[in-house]
Amino acid sequence: MRQQTEPEIIDVPADFETLRAELESLASLMDDRFRLPGTNIRFGLDALIGLIPGVGDAITSAVTLYIISRAWSIGVPFHVKVQMIANLGADLVIGAIPFIGDLFDVAWRANRKNLRLLQKHVDQSEGFR
Repeated sequence: MRQQTEPEIIDVPADFETLRAELESLASLMDDRFRLPGTNIRFGLDALIGLIPGVGDAITSAVTLYIISRAWSIGVPFHVKVQMIANLGADLVIGAIPFIGDLFDVAWRANRKNLRLLQKHVDQSEGFR
């Protein structure tokens, strides 16, 4: 039987809602701000900038690293950091494959995934009042 552990206390800033809104806006811009006309397919700058050969995925990865660094700064636990970095790694590695990677970027949405991980942990944390 698996023992349930208590959530770790993290240093949630008093202005977390401001931080969350900033990261939400950035994740939306990168992952789903635009809609392909006539469809429900949403995409962001990640998919568009990723079309630039060689540097596109590096540029979008830097934005994802910013979101991860903000989560890191409030002290999310190691396992959450690992999940966030894994999301970035998948986005970077698969996103680098011409054409297939660009389609993957539209579906994967690493920034949204990382923002959900951060929000879930903050919601579960005893440090969030």
